[in-house]
Amino acid sequence: MKRYLYDGTADGLLSAISWILQEEPEPEKVVLAEREQTLFEEGFFINTNALQAESLFSRLRHRAPDAAYTIYMFMLAEQHGMESSSLLHYVSLLFTYGDKVNGYLTHPAVRDIVSVAKKAGRELHRMKGLLRFEKLQDGAYLAKMEPDNNIIQPLANHFRTRLRAQHWFLYDVKRRVAARWSNGVLQFGTIEQFTTPALSEDEKKVQALWQTFFKTIAIPDRKNSRLQKSNMPMKYWKYLTEKQAE
Repeated sequence: MKRYLYDGTADGLLSAISWILQEEPEPEKVVLAEREQTLFEEGFFINTNALQAESLFSRLRHRAPDAAYTIYMFMLAEQHGMESSSLLHYVSLLFTYGDKVNGYLTHPAVRDIVSVAKKAGRELHRMKGLLRFEKLQDGAYLAKMEPDNNIIQPLANHFRTRLRAQHWFLYDVKRRVAARWSNGVLQFGTIEQFTTPALSEDEKKVQALWQTFFKTIAIPDRKNSRLQKSNMPMKYWKYLTEKQAE
């Protein structure tokens, strides 16, 4: 079985898949893995070509937009080790079956890709409702998060259309990556590139009032901790204003 290697980047992965689909008549019999740069590593290294990667994804969106979105969500999940051969085989099947590929869950590659993509999609949907923006001293707003998946880009695009008039930041504490929306421009970078001032006095007062309101409306006899944790997992509570006072 032939073994191919790529550099570990998203562009590198898509470049390698594109090359293999063009050069290999039976891609399902090929192994694709991230290069580890060890002395005795076996395999043919495929160079990264950003234009080739972009061209492949454009073809995927045109051929099967729903499946292309599945691939996008899967890659946000950062599932190292699964993204190589599983994704290669999934893309190969996509060009044969189009958007119907997601229905072939008996195929191991399809099952792996769809399962991981759905988990990332559920977290993205959940974070749209769980993010808490805090007003800073300079009038901007900041929302912190530590998601399992690298979803800052689709989240930022979501809030770009809903908070167009505000100046805001999203900060992924886990990956130390930030998104900033200001004057109609969305930027991404490391948090060190942006200056984050302290909370405004008004924000501190609002948070205190919200925590008091949250406690006041609670009915002790109807408290259902299991249901609450199911709808709002505890791993997200760290940045919820209403939970910080508990």
